[in-house]
Amino acid sequence: MFMKQNDFVPLSDQVQSIILGSLLGDGSLTFNKGYANARFTFRHSQVQEEYFQWKAIQLKEISSDRDVFLQNPDGYSKNNKLRYQSKALPSLTFLYKETYKHNRLRIRRKWLNTMTPLSLAIWWCDDGSLISNSRKGVFCTDGFDKESVQLLSQYFKVVWKVETHCAPIGRKRDGKKEEYWRLWIRSTDELKKFLTIILPYIPVASMLQKALLLYNDQHLQQRWISEVVTLTHFSEEVVQQQLEEKRTKWKRFRE
Repeated sequence: MFMKQNDFVPLSDQVQSIILGSLLGDGSLTFNKGYANARFTFRHSQVQEEYFQWKAIQLKEISSDRDVFLQNPDGYSKNNKLRYQSKALPSLTFLYKETYKHNRLRIRRKWLNTMTPLSLAIWWCDDGSLISNSRKGVFCTDGFDKESVQLLSQYFKVVWKVETHCAPIGRKRDGKKEEYWRLWIRSTDELKKFLTIILPYIPVASMLQKALLLYNDQHLQQRWISEVVTLTHFSEEVVQQQLEEKRTKWKRFRE
């Protein structure tokens, strides 16, 4: 973990792990006008309320009495948003200085090396997706440049022994075609290796769908269900329920 300072109470390992994973996903460290210290903030769709509330509870050591806000839909989503904002704290300012430069998140090995399996699980729950019938994976790293995504790919290979690939995706916004760089897990074997790392840290049942591979072969499907049950604190009944919900969603999407 980062060096501990004498002039403030450092973040607990649990809270720092959650924040670091969130910074790569849906979270940020910011300074409100008139405040000397940084705050941690994140938001999720109200559809992900179970996950949002779990995060908010884990962050009690940096929370105020009024830390959760309901926001109206914006952007492409029609769902309300839940927003969390911490207290302004010296410990968060220190973390900001380690992870930001010129008010933008700076991807560096120095702080990536302090991430834990919990950090990876939070990042995946925030911005990871299963694709290709849930047999490949991708991190939505659209806010990062090519060099940053390449660094993340190298980090996965060296630290976690998981092969990932940095590759572009083209999207149209406001009538203009733009190119973004994403981090892909193109092999089912590498995906399973990654999921095995994070499964013990999947926090809530609704997030299990992001770790459930789909198989047509019932024997292979049951084998993966058993592995998920073994690695997590969820019962087979809960895993089966999430699997059926996921299959229903995928069927509707294809139709």
